Amino acid sequence: MIENREYRIKRSQVGNIRSLHNTITELIGPNALRWYVSEITRAELVIEATICNDNLRVFDQSVDETYYPGKSVVVNIIPTGVGCEIGGYAGDAAPATNLLAAAADYLVTNPNAVNASNFISLERNVVYTEGFCIDLFCKGLIDLYIPYANRVGLIIEEADERQLDVVFNIVNTVKAVYGINIVDYVITKQPIGSRCVRNKSGAYVGSIDRPEVILDACAALIDKGANAIAITSNVQDLPREEYALHFAGQDANPTGGVEAVISHLITNQFRVPAAHAPMINVKDIDFRDQVVDARAAGEMASESGLACVLIGLHRAAQITRARRAQIADAVNVNNLLAVVAPAGCMGGIPTIYAQLRGVPVIAVDENRTLLGITPSMMGFDNVIEARSYAEAAGIVMALKRGINLESISRPLTTMKYEVADRELVTSVA
Repeated sequence: MIENREYRIKRSQVGNIRSLHNTITELIGPNALRWYVSEITRAELVIEATICNDNLRVFDQSVDETYYPGKSVVVNIIPTGVGCEIGGYAGDAAPATNLLAAAADYLVTNPNAVNASNFISLERNVVYTEGFCIDLFCKGLIDLYIPYANRVGLIIEEADERQLDVVFNIVNTVKAVYGINIVDYVITKQPIGSRCVRNKSGAYVGSIDRPEVILDACAALIDKGANAIAITSNVQDLPREEYALHFAGQDANPTGGVEAVISHLITNQFRVPAAHAPMINVKDIDFRDQVVDARAAGEMASESGLACVLIGLHRAAQITRARRAQIADAVNVNNLLAVVAPAGCMGGIPTIYAQLRGVPVIAVDENRTLLGITPSMMGFDNVIEARSYAEAAGIVMALKRGINLESISRPLTTMKYEVADRELVTSVA
């Protein structure tokens, strides 16, 4: 069973950022698919977590002693379901993502940063990586193996003939146009029951009625040679009024949270890249204007959300060598140059573990969200503030070149010796 829970930690229980992750892990236990700090007050921290009551697989093999020299990696986090001004709609973080990618050897990001239904934009060095994998990567528990190509298996929730026609026209298009190897598909015999849920913070998460239907279909596809899993289903319990506000650019995307839960579950259980897409994009809602906010237009212009997922999974990173993928390259946390995230979303695993490892976190101010968890609230001490993603890209380039950021800002500190220092040197001589 998948359920969403809220946990509270007294501020007195948390000494500093170094102990925070241990406190949270002990509190929520080993069966959390995802968690984040959603609120901080003078008295306590609030943690929102999605829990899988069935046993999750444990990742406990550190890669700290494995090195792939000469390659810089930046992780760009676009949290899903929290109303990111940039990236919280339909692939509208793709330009920012590709700009950051130009400043590093590899840019690791989660699918919703670039997914836009029939549309997707990712440069060759953008590593399309499911959020659970990004968490493991930042914890130093996995390598990311970048394949030449994956063999994609597709799970299709039971549907009527018209919806299946839409799905298979997309499948055949990406095979013909992008050369993607879709090895097989499974049409489920029962509904999956993917449901939208909204937490107290306002962030959208999700639940699954029948996770066993997903897992059985995954097992069948992997037995047939798939090493990446795409899944498409119709998300239920979508709040129609809020969805209309989303298309008007005034609310978070209600589907993102449950999509993350589904992909996290698949990746945990089978250790393969995974991504979810709405089978049919919901449009039977009361729009104030049929021309929607530009950031959400990709979804409105597309009948299904599936195409971008199949294209993205084509070269999505593997996290194990066991799936017979031909590997073009590999990186791990030792290559990590920086983590980029919205300035108000500092309470997630990638940013917390970056701080623990001394990796700079670049906090982008203009990417506002409905959360307000700032670096100072988290007690971070290795944060670089950026007004925009353009500024963040310049910071990444400076970090890669080893240029001290103070040297390109003004005023520039002038170092001087004091007379006492000079006398001390003279006396020693």
